[in-house]
Order: sequence, then structure tokens, then C-alpha cells
Amino acid sequence: MTVADRETQVVERVSKQLFIGGQWRDAKSGATFKVEDPSTGSVLCEVADASTEDAFAALDAAAAAQPTWAAYPPRERGEILRRAYELLMERQDDLALLMTLEMGKPLAEAKGEIAYAAEFFRWFSEEAVRIEGGFSLAPNGQARFLIMRQPVGPCMLITPWNFPMAMGTRKIGPAIAAGCTMVLKPAQQTPLSALALADILREAGLPEGVLSVLTTTNAGGVTEPLLRDGRIRKMSFTGSTAVGRKLLEQSADQVLRTSMELGGNAPFLVFADADLDAAVEGAMQAKMRNIGEACTAANRIYVHSSIAAEFARRLGERMSKLTLGRGTEDGVQVGPLIDAKAREKVQGLVDDAVSRGAKVLVGGAAGDGDGYFYQPTVLTDVPKSSELSSTEIFGPVAPIIPFDTEEEAVAAANDTEYGLVSYVYTQDLSRAFRVSEALEAGMVGLNQGIVSNPAAPFGGVKHSGLGREGSRVGIDEFLETKYVGIGGV
Repeated sequence: MTVADRETQVVERVSKQLFIGGQWRDAKSGATFKVEDPSTGSVLCEVADASTEDAFAALDAAAAAQPTWAAYPPRERGEILRRAYELLMERQDDLALLMTLEMGKPLAEAKGEIAYAAEFFRWFSEEAVRIEGGFSLAPNGQARFLIMRQPVGPCMLITPWNFPMAMGTRKIGPAIAAGCTMVLKPAQQTPLSALALADILREAGLPEGVLSVLTTTNAGGVTEPLLRDGRIRKMSFTGSTAVGRKLLEQSADQVLRTSMELGGNAPFLVFADADLDAAVEGAMQAKMRNIGEACTAANRIYVHSSIAAEFARRLGERMSKLTLGRGTEDGVQVGPLIDAKAREKVQGLVDDAVSRGAKVLVGGAAGDGDGYFYQPTVLTDVPKSSELSSTEIFGPVAPIIPFDTEEEAVAAANDTEYGLVSYVYTQDLSRAFRVSEALEAGMVGLNQGIVSNPAAPFGGVKHSGLGREGSRVGIDEFLETKYVGIGGV
């Protein structure tokens, strides 16, 4: 089988219909939309384009299934997740290829995402049987307190295109473990991974109606009516802060529980006493993971002025050696950006910085070919006035900004409306604690360039979001606490 034949086979194997109430069906209108390969600009396939009518069919299914699913034994919910974990790992190669074709990331990274995504199912399969309540005596001895944890109810889950499988499992896993039904709306650019995931969960034994998947080009027309309906009781969103604000407004009408994982503007601080080799390696991970298209990506790299030139030289050398190309090809380390709009944004940010005095050490231009490629880029002497100092880049651009004092570095790091993640490199233990405590972020990578882990609480502060995903607290977002006061005992 040729490479092209295998790519065609992997795409053809995925259903292109909506998944509603456990059944595959066309959109009521019969409408479809095209899914593009960002490395070539060519069309991979067409999938069903859901309407408001389809959305309400999905909500009807979720509402109808909720009572039975809430009463489902926790162990059985966990076993469904465990089987889905095993199926994801068994099909890792095909699922990774599917993701690379619709999103662009290199195959090695796509395989890594499948493993990461699967781990959320394994983690929450174990948490399903650990939902605990409580029983205690009132302080005055006149009553008893019974504390119950119950599923919040039907959920609306909205996922982005940059991690199309992992962002699905990070939300679906705890919802299943908690006993909640779901309507999932994946990003328009990457619907195939979500559809493949739905089929795996069906095969793993997920009952009909517990999960529906709506692929659509009309995100507002599908999600807003459901959020305002009254039967959805929880909304979980990963995406931009601008869209998150709109969804919060829509969720306020029915006073919905919300989890919001929004934008980032991550600072990466390198102090004079840092292990320079480790700091450069960490910067490569924090900047170039997922082609820089990650909310956790290092956006502003602050380096002590005594080592800034050497750090820039080493980082530039590493970035210049990265191989840019189609993610399915051997040896490729950097794939395309998701679409033409994304590439235009990155180029605009670089041009603005250069016009204000920044210097291009490496890259600084679009890549060759038909796809939406952009060269790995290192900028030095980046002024604070540049747009990329306050804008989430979402591309392979590393701006290096020197600093002189610890106070200056922390102040610059916190000078943003965002607060998702910060990175710190230092070998001074006292400074490590001092700076980690001072940084206004939900997560800190201390001498490491990757913070994401299913067993750790993921989330931010300020305009980077509300709530946490993953870890033991991730399931709490899908549970209500009920108190029963018992008198006369």
C-alpha cells in the first residue's frame, strides 16, 4: 500500500455524519462542509454540517439518557473508559495519521497526543470509583450531615483544533466518570478526530445518548440555543478568551456551571544562574510543541542580560536546524499552521516587531510550498511596545527580551491580562520558590518546558480561565454537592 493509499484509507474509515443518540446520521438539511489538509491546502473530505435542529436532537438525546446514566454503576462507567483507553492505544498509528492530515502537526507529535489523550481516559476510569461524600455530626450534636456528590447533568463541551483528540478526552473523561451526558462540538478545522473518538467510545460500550457529536460551520447557531435552553447544566470550553467571554454571557442566562480554558501569554524566565543547556532545551519544548500553536506556548522569553546573547545564539542555532514540511513525511519536525489566517497573523506580528526595532536572528518569513508553513523564528531586541508582547502568537516565533533584576522580570511576566502558565529556569532554590509564588499564573514550569499532565490540575487565572481540568479535581467540575441535614437521630 502506498503512503497516499494509506492516507485515503484512514480518512475514509471515519464516519462523516453527525453522531446523535448513539446513531450516525446526516444533517437534517443535508449540508456538508470541507475539511482541509493545511500542509497542501487540498480537501480531505466533507463532513455533515449540523444546524440548530440537529443540535436540539442531540440535546433531546442527552436529556433523555441523563437519569439512567447517572444511576449507572461507577465501576461500569470506569470500565467503559478503560476499554476506550485501550482502543486508543491500539489504534495510535492510524489516529495519529488522521490528526496530522487534518491539523498538520508532525506524526511523532500526533502519536504523542494520542497517548496523552488516552491517559485522560485511563486516569478518569480510576477516578470514577473514588467519588466520595461524607457523614458527620453537627457541632451542637443535634443533627447529622450527609454529603452527596451527584452528576451536574447534561453538558455542552466545546473543543479547539490545536489538540483535537486530547481536548476531547480531557472533557469527556471526567464527564463519563461523573455520570454526565454530553453534547460535543469540535472545531470546524478538525472534526475527524472527534468523530473517530465518538466511534471508539461507542465500541467501548458507551450507552446511546450519553455522547453526541455535532460538526458544524455555524458554531453560534448550534451552541447558543442549547446554552439558553435550560436542560444543559454545564458548559466546558477550550479556546480563545474572546469567544470564552461570549460563552460566559450566554451561560449566565441559565446560571450554568462553567469551565473555561482560555488564552495564554506565557512568560519564560531565564535567570543568570540557570543551567543554560537545560534552559534552551526547555525553551524549545515550551515554544515549539505543537508548532507553537498551544495556549501553553512560551510567548515572551525573558533572559538575564548577562546571558541573553549566548542564549539567543544557542536557541537560534537549534531553531535553524528544525525541518519544516508536511507532517506525514519522515524527519519533519515542524508542520504547517492551521490555515492562511493563522499564518497571516504570525507574519503580521513579526513585521510589527521588526518595524519597531526587533532583529530577526532566524526565520521571519513564510515557508515554501502550498501549505500554511511558517519558518521557526527567533527575534531579539523585541520592544515592549510590539504587538507580540501582548498578543498570543500561536506560531513558531520566539521573542527574546533581556532583563536585569528579578523584580523587573516578575513584573514584566505579570504584565498581561492572561495567567495560564509561566516558566522559570534557575538553580537558586530560594529564588525558585520566591518567583513561583509571585507569578500570576495557574501553572508554573520550574526548570521544565512542559507542564501538561493528566494527573495534574490544568488551568489558569485572570483572563486565562475558570476551573481546572485533569487530576483529582478535574471530576469536581462535573459534580454537584448535595447536603442532607438529618434531625431526630
